[in-house]
Amino acid sequence: MFIQTESTPNPATLKFLPGKEVLRQGTADFRDAESAVAASPLAGRLFDIPGVTGVFFGYDFVTVTKDGPDWQHLKPAILGAIMEHFMSGAPVMANAGPAAETSKTGEFYDKADEELVITIKELLDTRVRPAVAQDGGDITFRGFENGTVFLHMKGACAGCPSSTATLKHGIQNLLRHFVPEVQHVEQVS
Repeated sequence: MFIQTESTPNPATLKFLPGKEVLRQGTADFRDAESAVAASPLAGRLFDIPGVTGVFFGYDFVTVTKDGPDWQHLKPAILGAIMEHFMSGAPVMANAGPAAETSKTGEFYDKADEELVITIKELLDTRVRPAVAQDGGDITFRGFENGTVFLHMKGACAGCPSSTATLKHGIQNLLRHFVPEVQHVEQVS
């Protein structure tokens, strides 16, 4: 098994491409070992590596976030853990259903703005999320209120030094162009 790695705009995060499907649908974002162990054998295995502080699964990739200054010692351990996991045949997620991140709960917007929200979500799904996935992350809609779109950044995007620029200059400008009612874009956690 050959696992490719790609850098991301976030220097604390690397993207690992195992050449296999990781999650059939949705994404999964783990920010601590406790939530990872219960939900995902693979995430639990990765959190066993000292220095790993975040794990994110997309359709065909795994992004790993670290603390500390150097990938030199972590990268071989992470590659080994991912390879061992896929060679074992164990599932990525403990339950067979889609990842919890696919849930629409927690969204907020006025029902009068539903047409705008549908357009915003479509733009995010077709123009923003594919580009962000290339960088090892994901962005999901959380709400729309008083001209402000609220988005949740996951994976390599969470904590990325360039995430503010991505939100303000990229996504905000795109949404303003197609949906003039959008005034601002804000990140929520």
